Amino acid sequence: MAATEQATTWHGIVQQTLKRNEIRLVPYVPDKVLTPLIKSLHADAYFSTFPTAREEEAVGIVSGAWMAGMRGAVLMQTSGFATLANVLASLAVPYQIPLIMVVSERGTLGEFNYGQALVCRTMRPVLESLALEHHTITRLDELEFIADRSIKQAITTQAPVALILNPLLTGGKVFDK
Repeated sequence: MAATEQATTWHGIVQQTLKRNEIRLVPYVPDKVLTPLIKSLHADAYFSTFPTAREEEAVGIVSGAWMAGMRGAVLMQTSGFATLANVLASLAVPYQIPLIMVVSERGTLGEFNYGQALVCRTMRPVLESLALEHHTITRLDELEFIADRSIKQAITTQAPVALILNPLLTGGKVFDK
């Protein structure tokens, strides 16, 4: 992908922002919406990018990497976030890990899966109950600013942050008819 084309896509902007903030380690749980970002991270030798079995595993890897001096981010979808309350409350928050979570939002805007809709409704209350910074990004023109500043804030305050990528930004999951 050409640099100018990459700079105008949501996944290109996220990749450039991660790189600019020295986020090298990116474990993820496979997700259809995040596939363009995952593919471009795999193609860039700067990043160590690999799939994990569960979101908690990815958080543990990024937490250990931070303790060893490396910055990381975890990629997941909304339903995967639902499994994280314990690892956030018992690891990332008390040990001040600047965990960057990039979450593709499901459960809204035409979602067909009721389970996804329920999880979507619980994600923000869980983040708020743990006093975690979180931003829902809906527009391409706000993505770079919010992502960059959120990553910088997470690192300087040593606190997790969730960047929730709304379907208005990513196009969401395309459902077969």
